[in-house]
Amino acid sequence: MHYAQLLFPDFALIITGYLICRFTPLGRPLWEQVETLVYYVLFPVLLFYAISRSPLDWNAASSLVGAALVLAACGIGLAYAVNYLPGVDKRDAASAAQIGFRFNSYISLALAERLAGTQGLMLIAVLIGVCVPPFNIAAVWPMARGSGQGFLKALLHNPLIIGTLSGLAANLLGLSVPSFAESAVARVGQASLALGLMAAGAGLQLAQVFSTSSRIRSGVALLSVKHVAMPLVAITLVQSLGLNATQAAVLLAFSAMPTASSCYVLATRMGYDGAFVAGLVTLSTLAGMLSLPLALSFIPK
Repeated sequence: MHYAQLLFPDFALIITGYLICRFTPLGRPLWEQVETLVYYVLFPVLLFYAISRSPLDWNAASSLVGAALVLAACGIGLAYAVNYLPGVDKRDAASAAQIGFRFNSYISLALAERLAGTQGLMLIAVLIGVCVPPFNIAAVWPMARGSGQGFLKALLHNPLIIGTLSGLAANLLGLSVPSFAESAVARVGQASLALGLMAAGAGLQLAQVFSTSSRIRSGVALLSVKHVAMPLVAITLVQSLGLNATQAAVLLAFSAMPTASSCYVLATRMGYDGAFVAGLVTLSTLAGMLSLPLALSFIPK
């Protein structure tokens, strides 16, 4: 399987947004409005629809869920630890910590289906439902503290968390989007992915990642957490828990997945330097082209 081909469309959209913003009259003022639309409307619909539409079989996935929660805790802990490295700017570390553990949900869904069909899709839906809420909470926490915003207030007003928890509640209650509205909701979700990636590209200043030694340190450390440490933890969990091939494939792909494109949107909306985070999102997408094939090579035969 050519995993780079799966990731290329996302990277192409980021570059497209960058080129449109830099070389056409559609400059930053337009893209700031696009960011607002994506953050408050489109991404929450995307998350709600992705989580609510697939039935969650908790009994069948209990071992996988346990492994994913251990993996999540390790990723969050290591990403937070970057803040304590010598020479790292604490504000940059707060905004970029999410790079180290969040994941691109829709690349995950597409890849899981290709790897293991309907069962893979069901299992990744379980992981999305279980891991997205703590990941989003963990993403908001350091930024809320660093910006002086109340943590609970930031959570209650965070549309990504609202969309995720609403989707999980709907799934557990057996509710779903009515069939007559499903096509429209799905298209909103597709639009959010494309516009979110293009908005990340429009805000991209890759030089910001390398503008200071502090940013280089924090960027390298967080990308290492995401694309080296988390896959290694996942490989260890697969071997120690004896997960079957399908569960192992889903966990390994989950561990090496590029970070969420919405990292940029979240950082910008919370008053942090979105250009720095957008650069790391782009680098994570590139790194994923290497970490995914390497992680998946450890699927048990």
